[in-house]
Amino acid sequence: MKAKCARFLTIAWIFLAIGCAHTKQAPPPATRSFQTEMARARYDIRRHYNKAAVRRLSSLVSRDPQSGTDEAYLLLGHLYYRAADYTKSYRAFISVLNWQFKSPLETQAKIGAARALFKLSRYDEALNFTKMLLKQDDLPANIRLEANYLQYNIQWELGDRLDALRSLVYLAENDNNSANRERYHIRAMDIVDSSLTDQQIATVANDPTFEFVQLPALYHVGVQAFEGRDYDNAESFLQKLISKDPNSDLAQSAKKYVQQIEARRQVAPYTIGAVLPLSSKDEMISESARRTLRGLELGLGIFDKHPSNFKLAVLDSEGNPDVARRDVERLVVEDNVIAIVGDLLSRTAQPVAEKADELGVPDISLSQKLHLTDVGENVFQNALTGSALVKELVQTAMNKYGMRRFAILYPNDGYGVEYANLFWDEVSSLGGTIAGAQIYAQNETDFHGSVSRLLGTFYLEARDDEYVSRLKKWYHDQRQISPHRHISIPDDILPPVVDFDAIFIPDDVKALGQITSRLSASDVGDNVWLLGTNLWNTQSLIDRGTQMADKTLFVDSTGVVDNSFTRTKFYSDYQSMFGEPPSVFEAQAFDTGRILKSLIDNGARSRPSLREALLTVRQFHGLVGDISVDSDREFTRPLTVLSAKGGKIAPADMH
Repeated sequence: MKAKCARFLTIAWIFLAIGCAHTKQAPPPATRSFQTEMARARYDIRRHYNKAAVRRLSSLVSRDPQSGTDEAYLLLGHLYYRAADYTKSYRAFISVLNWQFKSPLETQAKIGAARALFKLSRYDEALNFTKMLLKQDDLPANIRLEANYLQYNIQWELGDRLDALRSLVYLAENDNNSANRERYHIRAMDIVDSSLTDQQIATVANDPTFEFVQLPALYHVGVQAFEGRDYDNAESFLQKLISKDPNSDLAQSAKKYVQQIEARRQVAPYTIGAVLPLSSKDEMISESARRTLRGLELGLGIFDKHPSNFKLAVLDSEGNPDVARRDVERLVVEDNVIAIVGDLLSRTAQPVAEKADELGVPDISLSQKLHLTDVGENVFQNALTGSALVKELVQTAMNKYGMRRFAILYPNDGYGVEYANLFWDEVSSLGGTIAGAQIYAQNETDFHGSVSRLLGTFYLEARDDEYVSRLKKWYHDQRQISPHRHISIPDDILPPVVDFDAIFIPDDVKALGQITSRLSASDVGDNVWLLGTNLWNTQSLIDRGTQMADKTLFVDSTGVVDNSFTRTKFYSDYQSMFGEPPSVFEAQAFDTGRILKSLIDNGARSRPSLREALLTVRQFHGLVGDISVDSDREFTRPLTVLSAKGGKIAPADMH
């Protein structure tokens, strides 16, 4: 406390003395002996005899305080500073300011005192000196630069980022050294990019005195407003940037945002955009994309006898996320589409959804990608998702069949891992138990190891006592039957541990057939059910003679199950027009086109109004069942749980 008080009194006294400097008299001429000693001291300094110079100058100011003492103190201040004795350096510089006569060296003493105080971490006191200096109209240019540089460092240490930035901007604009100007410029830009709060950046953006750093601040605030969907403010800030420096890189980026903002206001209500992998290297994907495009065109009435007013703007994603993202921007900026349909692939559906939501355009994705609608409020999904299938399957198994304990046997691929996780989560949410889970290699053909691990018969050491006991009994039985004949120990001495009611197998019918052969060979009881996905809804489940097929449960769309799709006018018209029957891709796209056409024809001719109308879709009569849009913005259809009994696939409750 005493130290703080002493410092406060010192500062107050110094400023009183400085404030009264105009009352001081000019010093008397220096004596010859003083001039001689000063000459010797300067000689010592030139020869780097600094200690000798300090002794000489200290002696000089103590015995002759009248004439020339200000120069002696100034030299002492510099010498102490070089020796890193900042306390003595500060005192020497202050002595110049406190000298009883008016000194022409006061400006140099102030900058020296500020420099020493900074080294002593006495930032507030140092800042006061720099502020006093910068108020001087007659301040030499080099001292003004040094004061600004020192002030920048002081303000940075004090955490005053804005004032530090102001000082840095001055240096970048006024330093005579081009390398220094470049260094200050880069540092100032870095501060705007990484060291300011949003509020501070907004201050810079609104203050032209920040010179060149106002441009990145305007860009930052404009983009932030854009991302927050405050488009009026975003356009205002970005346009200000463009007007200030129209040829800069930032201005070019700002122009793209302004184009997007303007594109939001320009909507062609009868133009629908589509992003599809039409030129994918995988021919099956390209074919699915072409089929989807056909279905969408038919749904919009483009091929009707009396064509509708709708137009379809189509771009090829090539299955590339970056291309897909650019496609969305082009469809909005150049074609002013009211909505976008696509993409089919998981890897491109996400960037399409993200860009569409960013631009405020409703996107109806046809991908089965999980949680896609979490991207944002403008993203809808018209696909039979894994979560819907698994939810229906688990609820039926637990609520109608009384199953509580489950095992999971799944392939090590994207489909298998995703469905295994969905199944586990759904069982857990309903209070069921996962008794075991076993993964197997993609394209596995043997399944002995994975099935044995699931049934607890692979690692014998885990059941060592039981194994030894059963082995002894087996030897005893063999001696009773044929004491002299050697028989190899069988693999099935240990019985399977079946502590589950059903096994979930998210794989195709081929893998299912191989797995059920292993399960049957392992004496898995008739009470165990096999649960699967709509991959099992195929005649090959019956044709392959898959063992345990009559204990299967799986889910598919009701319209697919009851063949109502094949009886639709769309089915016959499509077959007549293209010479082949339509698939689920055409049906899905056709329903999407019909829903969009209906809503727009009924008045939803802006993007926000179309989005709101999509949320109200209920019981829309689709090709494979009535469609509703749920709270997650997913298109839902009736699902049916199926089973295979008596040589045919039918709804489970009919068996």
